[in-house]
Amino acid sequence: MASVFMAPTHTSPTEPGHALREWWASPAGGALIASEALLLAEALDDVFGWEFLQIGAWGAERELLSACRTRHRAILSVPGMSQNADILGRPAQLPVAADSIDAVLVPHTLEFATDPYAIVREADRVLVGEGQLLVLGFRPFSLWGQRAYFSRSGFPPGLRRVLSERRVREWLALLGYEVFAARHYLYRSPWSGGLAAGERPDRLLRRGLTYPLPAGAYLLKARKQVYTLTPIRPRFRERSGVLGGLVKPASHTGAHRGR
Repeated sequence: MASVFMAPTHTSPTEPGHALREWWASPAGGALIASEALLLAEALDDVFGWEFLQIGAWGAERELLSACRTRHRAILSVPGMSQNADILGRPAQLPVAADSIDAVLVPHTLEFATDPYAIVREADRVLVGEGQLLVLGFRPFSLWGQRAYFSRSGFPPGLRRVLSERRVREWLALLGYEVFAARHYLYRSPWSGGLAAGERPDRLLRRGLTYPLPAGAYLLKARKQVYTLTPIRPRFRERSGVLGGLVKPASHTGAHRGR
């Protein structure tokens, strides 16, 4: 991976992202990230290769990569967002060589960006052919989406917009990706606290009688398609009487009879 590595810097409470980092450490934020780590443990079961890149920090630690099976794995984050980032940079301008990453994870990063489609294009640029792209997002028509929409500072803090699964699918189709797996999860109200005593994080992944709510988030798994061009040889056919598109004068064997 050809990239610019910078040491993560310490941050102060006045810097952007401080409210989001505090929310990650809250019971509600911790429960969400723990459940997403379990979800990705299953989703990454068939992801292999050398390089795995997470675009955007999500969680105080490296929880989402705990089950990653690739040889190397890295987290890219904007400066000041995470102490565990391996690369500091802008998600819309990745300091990573093209066609060098086997799999990319985008955990809610699109929803915090001013130009989310630019991040999708950058993920496409660095992915190898047949590489996998995994996207986590909140669903607009859910309690999580509604709270994000009506919250003045965004929810979780700093979130700019909620992107529907359909919109992300359209972007992926435009870039030639095949979405081969999808999962809805997060069956918990955004106003609820953390996990109850003895409650497992996978409870947020399944609909139940206790919380009969629509799913608040989705996971998409897509594969970068590689199309090979097969040259078509032109078939030349002789056409009598035609030379270069002009009609060939007919030959006369008999004598021209006078009038």
